[in-house]
Amino acid sequence: MHEQMSGYKRMRREHQAALLKLEEKCKVEMEAHKNALDKEYDNLLHNFTRELERLEAKHQQDLERRMKQTSAAEKKLFKEISLKQEGDRKAFDLNRKKEYKANKERWKRELSMDESTPKRQRDLTLQSQKDNLKQAEAQEEQRLLTLQKQYIELEMRKFKRRRLIMLHELEDQLLRDELAKKQQQLEQAHAMLLKHHEKTQELEYRQQKSIHQLREEQINKQHDTELQNQKIYMERVKKELLRKHAMEIRQHPKSLKQKELQIRKQFRETCKTQTKQYKRYKAQILQTTPKEQQKEVIKQLKEEKHRKLTLLGEQYEQSIADMFQSQSYKLDESQVIECQRTNEMLEYELEELTAYQNKNKKQAQEQRDRERRELENRVAQRRSVLESKMEAELQQFNQERAERLRMKHEKHVKELEAFDEESIALGFSALAITEGSRETYPDEEGSLSGSMISLAHSNSSTSFPAGSL
Repeated sequence: MHEQMSGYKRMRREHQAALLKLEEKCKVEMEAHKNALDKEYDNLLHNFTRELERLEAKHQQDLERRMKQTSAAEKKLFKEISLKQEGDRKAFDLNRKKEYKANKERWKRELSMDESTPKRQRDLTLQSQKDNLKQAEAQEEQRLLTLQKQYIELEMRKFKRRRLIMLHELEDQLLRDELAKKQQQLEQAHAMLLKHHEKTQELEYRQQKSIHQLREEQINKQHDTELQNQKIYMERVKKELLRKHAMEIRQHPKSLKQKELQIRKQFRETCKTQTKQYKRYKAQILQTTPKEQQKEVIKQLKEEKHRKLTLLGEQYEQSIADMFQSQSYKLDESQVIECQRTNEMLEYELEELTAYQNKNKKQAQEQRDRERRELENRVAQRRSVLESKMEAELQQFNQERAERLRMKHEKHVKELEAFDEESIALGFSALAITEGSRETYPDEEGSLSGSMISLAHSNSSTSFPAGSL
Protein backbone atom coordinates (compact mmCIF):
# COMPACT_ATOMS: atom_id res chain seq x y z
CA MET A 1 0.00 0.00 0.00
CA HIS A 2 2.82 2.42 0.84
CA GLU A 3 4.54 1.60 -2.43
CA GLN A 4 1.33 2.18 -4.40
CA MET A 5 0.65 5.50 -2.66
CA SER A 6 4.21 6.61 -3.35
CA GLY A 7 3.71 5.62 -6.99
CA TYR A 8 0.47 7.62 -7.15
CA LYS A 9 2.15 10.70 -5.67
CA ARG A 10 5.06 10.38 -8.09
CA MET A 11 2.65 9.98 -11.02
CA ARG A 12 0.63 13.06 -9.99
CA ARG A 13 3.82 15.13 -9.69
CA GLU A 14 4.95 13.98 -13.13
CA HIS A 15 1.52 14.73 -14.62
CA GLN A 16 1.39 18.16 -12.99
CA ALA A 17 4.92 18.97 -14.20
CA ALA A 18 4.09 17.83 -17.75
CA LEU A 19 0.87 19.88 -17.75
CA LEU A 20 2.65 23.00 -16.46
CA LYS A 21 5.37 22.54 -19.07
CA LEU A 22 2.80 22.24 -21.86
CA GLU A 23 0.86 25.27 -20.60
CA GLU A 24 4.07 27.33 -20.43
CA LYS A 25 4.96 26.20 -23.95
CA CYS A 26 1.51 27.24 -25.19
CA LYS A 27 1.85 30.59 -23.43
CA VAL A 28 5.23 31.28 -25.05
CA GLU A 29 3.89 30.15 -28.43
CA MET A 30 0.85 32.42 -28.10
CA GLU A 31 3.01 35.37 -27.07
CA ALA A 32 5.30 34.83 -30.07
CA HIS A 33 2.25 34.44 -32.29
CA LYS A 34 0.74 37.73 -31.10
CA ASN A 35 4.07 39.56 -31.48
CA ALA A 36 4.40 38.26 -35.05
CA LEU A 37 0.85 39.35 -35.89
CA ASP A 38 1.38 42.77 -34.31
CA LYS A 39 4.60 43.20 -36.27
CA GLU A 40 2.91 42.17 -39.50
CA TYR A 41 0.04 44.61 -38.87
CA ASP A 42 2.44 47.44 -37.93
CA ASN A 43 4.43 46.79 -41.12
CA LEU A 44 1.19 46.93 -43.11
CA LEU A 45 0.25 50.29 -41.53
CA HIS A 46 3.79 51.58 -42.16
CA ASN A 47 3.54 50.52 -45.80
CA PHE A 48 0.16 52.24 -46.01
CA THR A 49 1.69 55.47 -44.70
CA ARG A 50 4.52 55.26 -47.24
CA GLU A 51 2.06 54.53 -50.05
CA LEU A 52 -0.07 57.53 -49.08
CA GLU A 53 3.03 59.72 -48.90
CA ARG A 54 4.09 58.57 -52.37
CA LEU A 55 0.56 59.09 -53.65
CA GLU A 56 0.43 62.57 -52.09
CA ALA A 57 3.78 63.45 -53.67
CA LYS A 58 2.57 62.14 -57.03
CA HIS A 59 -0.63 64.17 -56.73
CA GLN A 60 1.37 67.25 -55.86
CA GLN A 61 3.55 66.63 -58.91
CA ASP A 62 0.44 66.19 -61.05
CA LEU A 63 -0.97 69.50 -59.79
CA GLU A 64 2.32 71.31 -60.34
CA ARG A 65 2.63 69.77 -63.80
CA ARG A 66 -0.93 70.82 -64.58
CA MET A 67 -0.13 74.36 -63.40
CA LYS A 68 2.93 74.47 -65.65
CA GLN A 69 0.95 72.99 -68.56
CA THR A 70 -1.79 75.57 -68.00
CA SER A 71 0.69 78.44 -67.88
CA ALA A 72 2.49 77.17 -70.99
CA ALA A 73 -0.79 76.53 -72.81
CA GLU A 74 -2.05 79.99 -71.87
CA LYS A 75 1.05 81.61 -73.32
CA LYS A 76 0.89 79.40 -76.40
CA LEU A 77 -2.78 80.14 -76.96
CA PHE A 78 -2.18 83.87 -76.52
CA LYS A 79 0.69 83.69 -78.98
CA GLU A 80 -1.33 81.69 -81.53
CA ILE A 81 -4.28 84.06 -81.35
CA SER A 82 -1.95 87.07 -81.48
CA LEU A 83 -0.21 85.70 -84.57
CA LYS A 84 -3.51 85.00 -86.30
CA GLN A 85 -4.82 88.45 -85.40
CA GLU A 86 -1.60 90.00 -86.69
CA GLY A 87 -2.15 88.12 -89.93
CA ASP A 88 -5.70 89.42 -90.05
CA ARG A 89 -4.45 92.96 -89.54
CA LYS A 90 -1.91 92.59 -92.36
CA ALA A 91 -4.62 91.18 -94.62
CA PHE A 92 -6.84 94.04 -93.53
CA ASP A 93 -4.12 96.58 -94.40
CA LEU A 94 -3.48 94.96 -97.77
CA ASN A 95 -7.17 94.78 -98.55
CA ARG A 96 -7.59 98.42 -97.42
CA LYS A 97 -4.85 99.60 -99.73
CA LYS A 98 -6.36 97.73 -102.66
CA GLU A 99 -9.80 99.10 -101.90
CA TYR A 100 -8.38 102.61 -101.48
CA LYS A 101 -6.61 102.43 -104.84
CA ALA A 102 -9.69 100.96 -106.57
CA ASN A 103 -12.01 103.58 -105.03
CA LYS A 104 -9.57 106.37 -105.94
CA GLU A 105 -9.46 105.31 -109.60
CA ARG A 106 -13.22 104.85 -109.65
CA TRP A 107 -13.80 108.28 -108.15
CA LYS A 108 -11.44 109.87 -110.69
CA ARG A 109 -13.29 108.24 -113.54
CA GLU A 110 -16.62 109.31 -112.23
CA LEU A 111 -15.47 112.92 -111.68
CA SER A 112 -13.72 113.12 -115.06
CA MET A 113 -16.95 112.18 -116.76
CA ASP A 114 -18.62 115.27 -115.27
CA GLU A 115 -17.03 117.98 -117.45
CA SER A 116 -19.55 120.59 -116.38
CA THR A 117 -18.02 120.72 -112.90
CA PRO A 118 -14.98 122.93 -112.58
CA LYS A 119 -11.65 121.15 -112.06
CA ARG A 120 -11.08 122.83 -108.74
CA GLN A 121 -14.42 121.57 -107.43
CA ARG A 122 -13.68 118.09 -108.74
CA ASP A 123 -10.32 118.10 -106.92
CA LEU A 124 -11.99 119.24 -103.73
CA THR A 125 -14.62 116.52 -104.05
CA LEU A 126 -11.92 113.89 -104.70
CA GLN A 127 -9.94 115.07 -101.70
CA SER A 128 -13.07 114.99 -99.60
CA GLN A 129 -13.78 111.43 -100.70
CA LYS A 130 -10.21 110.43 -99.85
CA ASP A 131 -10.46 111.99 -96.43
CA ASN A 132 -13.80 110.29 -95.78
CA LEU A 133 -12.36 106.93 -96.90
CA LYS A 134 -9.30 107.32 -94.74
CA GLN A 135 -11.47 108.26 -91.79
CA ALA A 136 -13.74 105.25 -92.40
CA GLU A 137 -10.72 102.97 -92.78
CA ALA A 138 -9.29 104.34 -89.55
CA GLN A 139 -12.57 103.67 -87.81
CA GLU A 140 -12.67 100.21 -89.32
CA GLU A 141 -9.11 99.54 -88.21
CA GLN A 142 -9.95 100.75 -84.71
CA ARG A 143 -13.04 98.53 -84.70
CA LEU A 144 -10.88 95.58 -85.79
CA LEU A 145 -8.34 96.25 -83.07
CA THR A 146 -11.11 96.58 -80.51
CA LEU A 147 -12.75 93.36 -81.63
CA GLN A 148 -9.43 91.55 -81.64
CA LYS A 149 -8.65 92.81 -78.15
CA GLN A 150 -12.08 91.84 -76.89
CA TYR A 151 -11.82 88.49 -78.63
CA ILE A 152 -8.39 87.59 -77.23
CA GLU A 153 -9.36 88.78 -73.76
CA LEU A 154 -12.58 86.74 -73.93
CA GLU A 155 -10.81 83.67 -75.27
CA MET A 156 -8.14 83.91 -72.62
CA ARG A 157 -10.86 84.30 -69.98
CA LYS A 158 -12.70 81.30 -71.40
CA PHE A 159 -9.42 79.39 -71.41
CA LYS A 160 -8.72 80.29 -67.80
CA ARG A 161 -12.23 79.27 -66.80
CA ARG A 162 -11.92 76.03 -68.71
CA ARG A 163 -8.55 75.36 -67.14
CA LEU A 164 -9.95 76.19 -63.71
CA ILE A 165 -12.73 73.64 -64.26
CA MET A 166 -10.17 71.09 -65.51
CA LEU A 167 -8.05 71.80 -62.42
CA HIS A 168 -11.12 71.21 -60.29
CA GLU A 169 -11.79 67.95 -62.15
CA LEU A 170 -8.17 66.91 -61.63
CA GLU A 171 -8.37 67.75 -57.91
CA ASP A 172 -11.63 65.78 -57.70
CA GLN A 173 -10.03 62.83 -59.46
CA LEU A 174 -6.94 63.00 -57.25
CA LEU A 175 -9.15 63.20 -54.16
CA ARG A 176 -11.19 60.22 -55.38
CA ASP A 177 -7.94 58.34 -56.04
CA GLU A 178 -6.72 59.16 -52.55
CA LEU A 179 -10.02 58.13 -50.98
CA ALA A 180 -10.11 54.95 -53.09
CA LYS A 181 -6.57 54.17 -51.94
CA LYS A 182 -7.51 54.74 -48.31
CA GLN A 183 -10.60 52.58 -48.71
CA GLN A 184 -8.49 49.85 -50.30
CA GLN A 185 -6.00 50.11 -47.43
CA LEU A 186 -8.82 50.00 -44.88
CA GLU A 187 -10.23 46.88 -46.55
CA GLN A 188 -6.77 45.29 -46.62
CA ALA A 189 -6.26 46.12 -42.94
CA HIS A 190 -9.67 44.64 -42.07
CA ALA A 191 -8.91 41.54 -44.13
CA MET A 192 -5.62 41.12 -42.28
CA LEU A 193 -7.34 41.57 -38.90
CA LEU A 194 -9.87 38.87 -39.82
CA LYS A 195 -7.05 36.62 -41.01
CA HIS A 196 -5.17 37.23 -37.75
CA HIS A 197 -8.34 36.45 -35.80
CA GLU A 198 -8.72 33.14 -37.64
CA LYS A 199 -5.06 32.24 -37.11
CA THR A 200 -5.31 33.08 -33.39
CA GLN A 201 -8.52 31.08 -33.17
CA GLU A 202 -6.87 28.06 -34.82
CA LEU A 203 -3.88 28.30 -32.46
CA GLU A 204 -6.15 28.60 -29.39
CA TYR A 205 -8.19 25.58 -30.46
CA ARG A 206 -5.04 23.58 -31.23
CA GLN A 207 -3.44 24.47 -27.88
CA GLN A 208 -6.60 23.67 -25.95
CA LYS A 209 -6.90 20.38 -27.82
CA SER A 210 -3.32 19.42 -26.92
CA ILE A 211 -3.89 20.31 -23.23
CA HIS A 212 -7.17 18.38 -23.15
CA GLN A 213 -5.51 15.42 -24.87
CA LEU A 214 -2.67 15.43 -22.32
CA ARG A 215 -5.16 15.58 -19.43
CA GLU A 216 -7.16 12.73 -20.90
CA GLU A 217 -4.04 10.64 -21.42
CA GLN A 218 -2.96 11.33 -17.83
CA ILE A 219 -6.38 10.33 -16.45
CA ASN A 220 -6.40 7.16 -18.55
CA LYS A 221 -2.88 6.32 -17.40
CA GLN A 222 -3.81 6.95 -13.77
CA HIS A 223 -6.96 4.83 -14.08
CA ASP A 224 -5.07 2.02 -15.79
CA THR A 225 -2.52 2.08 -12.99
CA GLU A 226 -5.25 2.05 -10.35
CA LEU A 227 -7.02 -0.86 -12.04
CA GLN A 228 -3.74 -2.75 -12.40
CA ASN A 229 -2.89 -2.16 -8.74
CA GLN A 230 -6.41 -3.19 -7.74
CA LYS A 231 -6.13 -6.42 -9.71
CA ILE A 232 -2.74 -7.12 -8.15
CA TYR A 233 -4.27 -6.45 -4.73
CA MET A 234 -7.21 -8.79 -5.49
CA GLU A 235 -4.91 -11.55 -6.64
CA ARG A 236 -2.75 -11.11 -3.54
CA VAL A 237 -5.79 -11.24 -1.21
CA LYS A 238 -7.06 -14.37 -2.94
CA LYS A 239 -3.65 -16.03 -2.74
CA GLU A 240 -3.32 -15.12 0.94
CA LEU A 241 -6.77 -16.54 1.61
CA LEU A 242 -5.89 -19.77 -0.20
CA ARG A 243 -2.66 -19.96 1.73
CA LYS A 244 -4.54 -19.33 4.97
CA HIS A 245 -7.08 -22.08 4.18
CA ALA A 246 -4.31 -24.48 3.28
CA MET A 247 -2.58 -23.70 6.56
CA GLU A 248 -5.86 -24.25 8.45
CA ILE A 249 -6.34 -27.57 6.73
CA ARG A 250 -2.81 -28.61 7.59
CA GLN A 251 -3.22 -27.48 11.19
CA HIS A 252 -6.71 -28.97 11.54
CA PRO A 253 -5.64 -32.54 12.73
CA LYS A 254 -3.41 -31.10 15.38
CA SER A 255 -6.23 -28.92 16.61
CA LEU A 256 -8.60 -31.90 16.72
CA LYS A 257 -5.99 -33.94 18.60
CA GLN A 258 -5.69 -31.22 21.21
CA LYS A 259 -9.46 -31.09 21.61
CA GLU A 260 -9.53 -34.92 21.84
CA LEU A 261 -6.91 -34.88 24.57
CA GLN A 262 -8.91 -32.23 26.39
CA ILE A 263 -12.02 -34.44 26.18
CA ARG A 264 -10.10 -37.53 27.36
CA LYS A 265 -8.57 -35.50 30.18
CA GLN A 266 -12.03 -34.38 31.14
CA PHE A 267 -13.13 -38.03 30.94
CA ARG A 268 -10.33 -39.13 33.27
CA GLU A 269 -11.14 -36.40 35.74
CA THR A 270 -14.77 -37.45 35.62
CA CYS A 271 -13.72 -41.05 36.21
CA LYS A 272 -11.64 -39.99 39.23
CA THR A 273 -14.56 -38.06 40.57
CA GLN A 274 -16.86 -41.01 40.02
CA THR A 275 -14.33 -43.33 41.77
CA LYS A 276 -14.14 -41.03 44.78
CA GLN A 277 -17.90 -40.80 44.97
CA TYR A 278 -18.11 -44.61 44.62
CA LYS A 279 -15.71 -45.12 47.54
CA ARG A 280 -17.69 -42.79 49.78
CA TYR A 281 -20.95 -44.39 48.69
CA LYS A 282 -19.42 -47.89 49.27
CA ALA A 283 -18.29 -46.95 52.77
CA GLN A 284 -21.73 -45.66 53.61
CA ILE A 285 -23.42 -48.80 52.26
CA LEU A 286 -21.03 -51.14 54.08
CA GLN A 287 -21.69 -49.43 57.34
CA THR A 288 -25.34 -50.30 57.12
CA THR A 289 -24.93 -53.71 55.48
CA PRO A 290 -24.47 -56.91 57.48
CA LYS A 291 -21.05 -58.45 57.12
CA GLU A 292 -22.32 -61.61 55.38
CA GLN A 293 -23.92 -59.47 52.73
CA GLN A 294 -21.07 -57.07 52.24
CA LYS A 295 -19.27 -59.22 49.71
CA GLU A 296 -22.37 -59.42 47.49
CA VAL A 297 -22.99 -55.73 47.86
CA ILE A 298 -19.35 -54.93 46.96
CA LYS A 299 -19.69 -57.08 43.84
CA GLN A 300 -22.88 -55.33 42.82
CA LEU A 301 -21.32 -51.96 43.44
CA LYS A 302 -18.29 -52.87 41.29
CA GLU A 303 -20.54 -53.98 38.47
CA GLU A 304 -22.58 -50.86 38.73
CA LYS A 305 -19.40 -48.76 38.74
CA HIS A 306 -18.00 -50.62 35.73
CA ARG A 307 -21.28 -50.24 33.86
CA LYS A 308 -21.48 -46.49 34.53
CA LEU A 309 -17.85 -45.90 33.65
CA THR A 310 -18.26 -47.91 30.47
CA LEU A 311 -21.35 -45.93 29.57
CA LEU A 312 -19.54 -42.69 30.38
CA GLY A 313 -16.58 -43.76 28.22
CA GLU A 314 -18.90 -44.52 25.33
CA GLN A 315 -20.47 -41.13 25.70
CA TYR A 316 -17.08 -39.41 25.64
CA GLU A 317 -15.99 -41.44 22.62
CA GLN A 318 -19.18 -40.39 20.85
CA SER A 319 -18.49 -36.81 21.83
CA ILE A 320 -14.99 -37.09 20.32
CA ALA A 321 -16.42 -38.55 17.13
CA ASP A 322 -19.09 -35.88 16.95
CA MET A 323 -16.44 -33.26 17.58
CA PHE A 324 -14.28 -34.58 14.73
CA GLN A 325 -17.21 -34.58 12.33
CA SER A 326 -18.52 -31.17 13.44
CA GLN A 327 -15.13 -29.48 13.30
CA SER A 328 -14.38 -30.78 9.80
CA TYR A 329 -17.76 -29.55 8.51
CA LYS A 330 -17.37 -26.20 10.23
CA LEU A 331 -13.90 -25.78 8.72
CA ASP A 332 -15.13 -26.43 5.16
CA GLU A 333 -18.19 -24.23 5.60
CA SER A 334 -16.27 -21.34 7.17
CA GLN A 335 -13.68 -21.42 4.40
CA VAL A 336 -16.37 -21.38 1.71
CA ILE A 337 -18.16 -18.49 3.44
CA GLU A 338 -14.91 -16.62 3.88
CA CYS A 339 -14.10 -17.11 0.17
CA GLN A 340 -17.52 -15.82 -0.80
CA ARG A 341 -17.27 -12.82 1.49
CA THR A 342 -13.78 -12.06 0.29
CA ASN A 343 -14.81 -12.27 -3.38
CA GLU A 344 -17.84 -10.10 -2.71
CA MET A 345 -15.69 -7.55 -0.92
CA LEU A 346 -13.15 -7.49 -3.76
CA GLU A 347 -15.86 -7.19 -6.40
CA TYR A 348 -17.45 -4.35 -4.42
CA GLU A 349 -14.13 -2.54 -4.14
CA LEU A 350 -13.57 -3.01 -7.89
CA GLU A 351 -17.05 -1.68 -8.67
CA GLU A 352 -16.47 1.26 -6.35
CA LEU A 353 -13.16 2.01 -8.03
CA THR A 354 -14.71 1.72 -11.49
CA ALA A 355 -17.61 3.97 -10.48
CA TYR A 356 -15.18 6.51 -9.00
CA GLN A 357 -13.09 6.46 -12.19
CA ASN A 358 -16.17 6.84 -14.37
CA LYS A 359 -17.25 9.78 -12.23
CA ASN A 360 -13.81 11.34 -12.62
CA LYS A 361 -13.91 10.79 -16.39
CA LYS A 362 -17.36 12.35 -16.60
CA GLN A 363 -16.28 15.35 -14.54
CA ALA A 364 -13.13 15.74 -16.64
CA GLN A 365 -15.16 15.52 -19.85
CA GLU A 366 -17.64 18.08 -18.51
CA GLN A 367 -14.75 20.38 -17.61
CA ARG A 368 -13.25 20.00 -21.10
CA ASP A 369 -16.64 20.69 -22.70
CA ARG A 370 -17.10 23.73 -20.46
CA GLU A 371 -13.64 25.07 -21.30
CA ARG A 372 -14.30 24.44 -25.01
CA ARG A 373 -17.59 26.35 -24.84
CA GLU A 374 -15.92 29.18 -22.92
CA LEU A 375 -13.21 29.40 -25.59
CA GLU A 376 -15.84 29.39 -28.35
CA ASN A 377 -17.71 32.18 -26.55
CA ARG A 378 -14.51 34.21 -26.13
CA VAL A 379 -13.62 33.74 -29.80
CA ALA A 380 -17.14 34.68 -30.91
CA GLN A 381 -17.17 37.72 -28.63
CA ARG A 382 -13.73 38.79 -29.86
CA ARG A 383 -14.86 38.46 -33.49
CA SER A 384 -18.03 40.42 -32.72
CA VAL A 385 -15.98 43.23 -31.14
CA LEU A 386 -13.61 43.16 -34.11
CA GLU A 387 -16.47 43.32 -36.62
CA SER A 388 -18.08 46.17 -34.66
CA LYS A 389 -14.78 48.03 -34.65
CA MET A 390 -14.31 47.49 -38.39
CA GLU A 391 -17.89 48.61 -39.05
CA ALA A 392 -17.32 51.75 -36.98
CA GLU A 393 -14.07 52.47 -38.82
CA LEU A 394 -15.76 51.96 -42.18
CA GLN A 395 -18.66 54.20 -41.17
CA GLN A 396 -16.25 56.86 -39.94
CA PHE A 397 -14.29 56.62 -43.21
CA ASN A 398 -17.49 57.01 -45.25
CA GLN A 399 -18.43 60.08 -43.21
CA GLU A 400 -14.95 61.57 -43.64
CA ARG A 401 -15.03 60.80 -47.37
CA ALA A 402 -18.43 62.44 -47.77
CA GLU A 403 -17.23 65.45 -45.76
CA ARG A 404 -14.04 65.85 -47.79
CA LEU A 405 -15.95 65.54 -51.07
CA ARG A 406 -18.47 68.08 -49.84
CA MET A 407 -15.78 70.51 -48.73
CA LYS A 408 -13.91 70.06 -52.01
CA HIS A 409 -17.11 70.65 -53.97
CA GLU A 410 -17.92 73.77 -51.96
CA LYS A 411 -14.38 75.05 -52.46
CA HIS A 412 -14.62 74.53 -56.23
CA VAL A 413 -18.02 76.19 -56.37
CA LYS A 414 -16.71 79.21 -54.44
CA GLU A 415 -13.61 79.46 -56.63
CA LEU A 416 -15.68 79.25 -59.82
CA GLU A 417 -18.17 81.80 -58.49
CA ALA A 418 -15.32 84.09 -57.50
CA PHE A 419 -13.84 83.70 -61.00
CA ASP A 420 -17.19 84.47 -62.65
CA GLU A 421 -17.72 87.48 -60.39
CA GLU A 422 -14.25 88.72 -61.27
CA SER A 423 -15.06 88.17 -64.98
CA ILE A 424 -18.27 90.18 -64.66
CA ALA A 425 -16.36 92.91 -62.82
CA LEU A 426 -13.90 92.99 -65.73
CA GLY A 427 -16.81 93.51 -68.12
CA PHE A 428 -17.32 90.01 -69.46
CA SER A 429 -20.74 88.47 -69.88
CA ALA A 430 -21.46 85.49 -67.65
CA LEU A 431 -23.00 83.71 -70.63
CA ALA A 432 -20.13 84.55 -72.96
CA ILE A 433 -17.40 83.05 -70.80
CA THR A 434 -19.37 79.82 -70.38
CA GLU A 435 -19.90 79.33 -74.13
CA GLY A 436 -17.73 76.91 -76.03
CA SER A 437 -14.59 78.30 -77.60
CA ARG A 438 -13.86 78.21 -81.30
CA GLU A 439 -10.16 77.95 -80.52
CA THR A 440 -8.14 74.76 -80.26
CA TYR A 441 -6.68 74.69 -76.76
CA PRO A 442 -3.07 73.52 -76.73
CA ASP A 443 -2.22 70.30 -74.84
CA GLU A 444 -5.86 69.47 -74.19
CA GLU A 445 -7.42 66.31 -75.50
CA GLY A 446 -11.06 66.58 -76.46
CA SER A 447 -10.86 70.37 -76.44
CA LEU A 448 -13.36 72.57 -78.12
CA SER A 449 -11.86 72.80 -81.58
CA GLY A 450 -12.66 75.29 -84.28
CA SER A 451 -11.08 77.52 -86.87
CA MET A 452 -9.62 80.90 -86.11
CA ILE A 453 -12.33 83.49 -85.90
CA SER A 454 -12.77 85.30 -89.20
CA LEU A 455 -13.65 88.91 -88.70
CA ALA A 456 -16.04 90.02 -91.48
CA HIS A 457 -14.23 93.13 -92.71
CA SER A 458 -16.53 95.56 -94.57
CA ASN A 459 -15.71 96.48 -98.14
CA SER A 460 -15.98 99.95 -99.53
CA SER A 461 -19.55 99.55 -100.64
CA THR A 462 -20.73 98.90 -97.09
CA SER A 463 -18.13 100.85 -95.15
CA PHE A 464 -19.67 104.25 -95.67
CA PRO A 465 -23.07 105.70 -95.05
CA ALA A 466 -25.50 105.79 -97.93
CA GLY A 467 -25.29 108.91 -100.05
CA SER A 468 -21.77 109.75 -98.94
CA LEU A 469 -20.40 109.37 -102.46
